[in-house]
Amino acid sequence: MKKILYITANTKPEQASTSRTVGRMLVNQLQKQSEGAVLEELDLYQTHLPVLKYHYFSGRSTLIGSDEIMKLVPEEQKDLEQVNTLCDQFVSADCIVLAAPMWSLSYPGVVKQYLDCILISGKTVAFKNEKPFGLLEDRNRSFAYVQSSGAALPWMLRPILNKGMSYVEDIMKFIGISGCYSLFADGTGTTETERRQAIQKAAEKIESLAEEVLS
Repeated sequence: MKKILYITANTKPEQASTSRTVGRMLVNQLQKQSEGAVLEELDLYQTHLPVLKYHYFSGRSTLIGSDEIMKLVPEEQKDLEQVNTLCDQFVSADCIVLAAPMWSLSYPGVVKQYLDCILISGKTVAFKNEKPFGLLEDRNRSFAYVQSSGAALPWMLRPILNKGMSYVEDIMKFIGISGCYSLFADGTGTTETERRQAIQKAAEKIESLAEEVLS
């Protein structure tokens, strides 16, 4: 039984958000093509994403131990509990779908804040001879990044302009997720007609993409 983790990063209601609309289509298709799949959803704007303070760590990406945690004030103890919860949720997923708009050639800040929370030593990364390496090669996982943008980006410029997508994909590959995919809903323009056309264009790719993500 596969577990799908669907992460969103947009404050708009789903029906008004292109990235969330397309992301939902993809998640629905994944569920359709993977009978019995369990879906967990995470709205980054409705979730507490701790600010990672220096005294939360005993070393590079290594959280302090339980004895040190008990010395923290209650709010900070809850921060570390939340980091572990977010990280464990991510590690347990077989398919991760992240839907976000392109903001300033990147993504909303909550995406980076979330990534910082899941890059934890002993869970997703480890160190050998002071060199980091990923831990998620233990089983097959896949990641799909759904991105909306107002402009229609020429494919040859996407590696240059899609800095957010490139960064997220690099992080996923580094921690051991080799199956990384992308789905663009670009050219949403300034009118609802243009937005609907962009959604439809992206929707046409969803069935085949879902097959790749689940393979």
